[in-house]
Order: sequence, then C-alpha cells, then structure tokens
Amino acid sequence: MRMNHAHSQDRVSPKSTNRRPTNITLTPEVIADAKLLGINLSRACDELLRNLIREEKARRWKIEHAAFLEEYNRVVASEGLPLDEWRSF
Repeated sequence: MRMNHAHSQDRVSPKSTNRRPTNITLTPEVIADAKLLGINLSRACDELLRNLIREEKARRWKIEHAAFLEEYNRVVASEGLPLDEWRSF
C-alpha cells in the first residue's frame, strides 16, 4: 500500500535530509489507528527500525566476539582484573 496519507508538513524535502521514500505494507487498522492518534508512520517506522538494527548489531557482535569474551572472563576469574592492584576504589 502506498502511503499517501502523509500530511504536507510531514513530508521532508530530499534536499534537507538524507531520507528516501519507500513503500511499506501495513494493515488498514494500523494506518487508521496511527492517523487517529497523530502518529507519523515514517518517523515511527524509522525509529523502530533504528532500534531493531542497533539490537541486531549488538546481538551479532556478541556472537562474533563470544570466544574473546569467554577467554577474557576466564582470565579475570583466575588472575583478577588487570591493574587491579593499583585501583583506589
């Protein structure tokens, strides 16, 4: 469904930001409720996707670095924190 429901003040000139138009498919109920509540669909989708991307990158980072983290934790458990003897707190 093409999002032709955007108010003119919600549209952003391509020259003013790095935003690009795209098409998404949403249920009519979601569109109607968002419009009724004054929720800007583009901003809401952008914010939600940014959060999902950040969470997915963090999840993948943990997987990619799991061996290092496991080894580091093993060393700290057996030898203590590096420079711990000079810590004043």
